[in-house]
Amino acid sequence: MESSASSPAAAPLVKRQFHVLVGVTGSVAALKLPLLVSRLLDIPGMWKCRSDPVLHIDLRRWADLMLVAPLDANTLGKVASGICDNLLTCVIRAWDCRKPLLFCPAMNTVMWEHPITAQQVGQLKAFGYVEIPCVAKKLVCGDQGLGAMAEVGTIVGKVEEILFRHGGSQQS
Repeated sequence: MESSASSPAAAPLVKRQFHVLVGVTGSVAALKLPLLVSRLLDIPGMWKCRSDPVLHIDLRRWADLMLVAPLDANTLGKVASGICDNLLTCVIRAWDCRKPLLFCPAMNTVMWEHPITAQQVGQLKAFGYVEIPCVAKKLVCGDQGLGAMAEVGTIVGKVEEILFRHGGSQQS
């Protein structure tokens, strides 16, 4: 997430304008994407309000939101290893580590329990990225255990927490 101070021409209700990039790398995340985006855009307190003279309506939003969806199930390993072979991995490799980057791992339970996965998650955390841990439940593949993507409410809550933590800072 990247934030920038509001422009002088913006309405007085403007506090900050955030730029949020949502990366989707798997089918389960893609299925949850409409709800996630809807809930992210409903986060209160960081509104940008301006009138549209042509449409005669108020446009309210707190963030520009962009989606990158390579649907590449091996993204965790690629990012941990520095591999840049799609738009999302290239963006992450060029990420300003002073700005928050959250990741929500999700995979089959056997994959989650593999020692390589722990190393990869540890590497991302060492970069300063924030993990929103997977949860235990019955997975689409039939496995029961850890590996399911965190609930949308949990993800949105963590995004909201980080936005408000960074909202007081005037750095871009």
